[in-house]
Amino acid sequence: MAARRSNRRPAAAPERAPIITLTTDFGTRDPFVGIMKGVMLGLAPHARFVDLTHDVPPQDVVAGAYALRSAVSWFPAGTIHLAVVDPGVGTRRRALAIATKDAWFVGPDNGLFSWVAPKHAIRTIVEISRSPYRLRPMSRTFHGRDLFAPVAAALACGAPPERLGRAVRAIERLRAPAVRRRGRSLYGEVLWTDRYGNLTTSISGGDLGRNGFRGPGVSITIGDHVVPFRSSYAAVRRNCAVAVLNSADLVEIAVNHGSAAAALGAGRGDGVRVDGK
Repeated sequence: MAARRSNRRPAAAPERAPIITLTTDFGTRDPFVGIMKGVMLGLAPHARFVDLTHDVPPQDVVAGAYALRSAVSWFPAGTIHLAVVDPGVGTRRRALAIATKDAWFVGPDNGLFSWVAPKHAIRTIVEISRSPYRLRPMSRTFHGRDLFAPVAAALACGAPPERLGRAVRAIERLRAPAVRRRGRSLYGEVLWTDRYGNLTTSISGGDLGRNGFRGPGVSITIGDHVVPFRSSYAAVRRNCAVAVLNSADLVEIAVNHGSAAAALGAGRGDGVRVDGK
């Protein structure tokens, strides 16, 4: 197999080893994630990698956007976040590198960065589909390896934005996860199911407070199930469902020592309702 190469080599390594996070729907059964790291290590051997998750449900851009939203604020300024949830790979969808005050984001322009790169925070947007740092020839099915990884490595080596590609003015945006009030109820949806089967919703602690939902009289309805709102998982008996505020300040539906996803037959995109006395 002919070696793939970049038309341009990254700049010299900066004094401080940069952090590159990876978020994908690739899983870990296949070698895709390791291959991307191999490409980046070949170009930026000083980089430090952090795997946020590779278990985003396949092609679920909304879930990928939530995973980024829950994690990026915990990283130091200057972190490069490489994310690939890319059902449009090989099409005319754009590829971007986005700079905010605190971070860089590299990946497909399909809404994946909607919630971590708000308009007011963006400093620079570069369209990188034909970046001189891309590997040649470039596969139509693995831009994570041939495009996003080398561009992230170039950023880790201090490459200036103007060398990555051409500047553009906007990014694709997902519909914000709606939280609506109707009468005395709040309505939202499930954004993420974690490995415990806990269901994270779009309804925040702030939404509850602004709308006066406080105390033990609050309940959450999902499907045909009504779930009490409590302060911890263990506030209900084993195998009973409960709703709590999780570490991201979002309402989460769980089952004590069980899986809410399995027990309630629910998952990403399902509607939830909050009621209070």
